[in-house]
Amino acid sequence: MITVDEVLTGRAAVLAATGHHPYARHALRRDQPARGWRRGDTVGWLLPPGEWSAGAAIGAPGPALEVLAAQRADGTLRAGQSVNLSRVAPDALGACLPAARSSDWDFLWTTGPPPHQPEQERVVRLTEADHPALAALVDEAFPSTTSRPGDPGIVDWYGIRDGDRLIACGADRSRGDIGFLAGLTVAPGHRGRGLGGALTAGMTCALFTRYDHVALGVYTVNVGALRLYRRLGFAGTAPRTTVHLG
Repeated sequence: MITVDEVLTGRAAVLAATGHHPYARHALRRDQPARGWRRGDTVGWLLPPGEWSAGAAIGAPGPALEVLAAQRADGTLRAGQSVNLSRVAPDALGACLPAARSSDWDFLWTTGPPPHQPEQERVVRLTEADHPALAALVDEAFPSTTSRPGDPGIVDWYGIRDGDRLIACGADRSRGDIGFLAGLTVAPGHRGRGLGGALTAGMTCALFTRYDHVALGVYTVNVGALRLYRRLGFAGTAPRTTVHLG
């Protein structure tokens, strides 16, 4: 049986234990009844059923893996659920936790508006009437994305038009205390013209009217996107591994 140093009850207690880390501020909604724990400098929490992830942790992955493995063994966590923790090597993961698959990504954030980008004024907020065009663009340009029109986790959509045609789009998946960009994409025939930078900058500025941090997630293999986001000021970094439990 794995013991923890402290049991944390409620969002405020979990956030305080993480030092109000931006990832925790994003993962935990303001109205969320969180259950958490601290083991050394590592803080983890469980989320209610129906959330995007069953749980997560901030801090060294070793203590998190031990606690998560115990929760998997006692049935608190189940096969098919996913958890998010600080970057962990595949061999260390496999030695502790049954994983069907895992993926590495970076949670990036910025605390101020990006440098102005050419054509960022073309970024507009979209409406439900744009959903058919959004669906067509996503299917063409980013079919693997989990951000799609009608998803209840999406607050708003933003886009860039060329005449009557939608040629770039991105989802506002803000939650908790953090603005969050997701599903940013540009139509294949319009890439290489700076529209990705314009879309990111325009959306980031829009979210800074409501939040003091704006963040996004990017897979580590997407080197071009990482380079763009760094140039736009997304300097804060939390390397993450998402684990789909076996």
